[in-house]
Amino acid sequence: MASNRVQPGSFLTLHYRLAGPEGDIINTFAGKPATLTLGTGELSPAVEKHLIGLEEGAHRTFEISAGEAFGERNPEMIQWVAKKMLRDLGETSTEYHVGEAVQFPTPDGLSSYAGHVKQVGDDAVLFDFNHPLAGRAVTFEAKVIGIL
Repeated sequence: MASNRVQPGSFLTLHYRLAGPEGDIINTFAGKPATLTLGTGELSPAVEKHLIGLEEGAHRTFEISAGEAFGERNPEMIQWVAKKMLRDLGETSTEYHVGEAVQFPTPDGLSSYAGHVKQVGDDAVLFDFNHPLAGRAVTFEAKVIGIL
């Protein structure tokens, strides 16, 4: 009987860890495993391609080169946002700290995206809307528990 291998579109149960230069961004190994379907955007395509072909029970660690997993850093994604606009968006915080993540609603209001505080001015806050791992090397560790 052929073993079950991960294919595009597979529904998986797995433990995984994504880490950048400063350490773990996501790590499910200590808790409940993740369930996801390949190709739905839950993992980046660059990360997913490392899962293709793995068998149930496989436990691997991959080094993904800078910029491959989450794209290169885009300087246009670093923008000043007026504190008044933040209040208008419903942001209740009056103090911002460098490194803090702030959630912004998407234009349709159905989702959100994060901006990381880079600098705080008197009337505005400088946010970096790049993915925290954009332009950085990433370690991806996965243990495939089940393939449906």
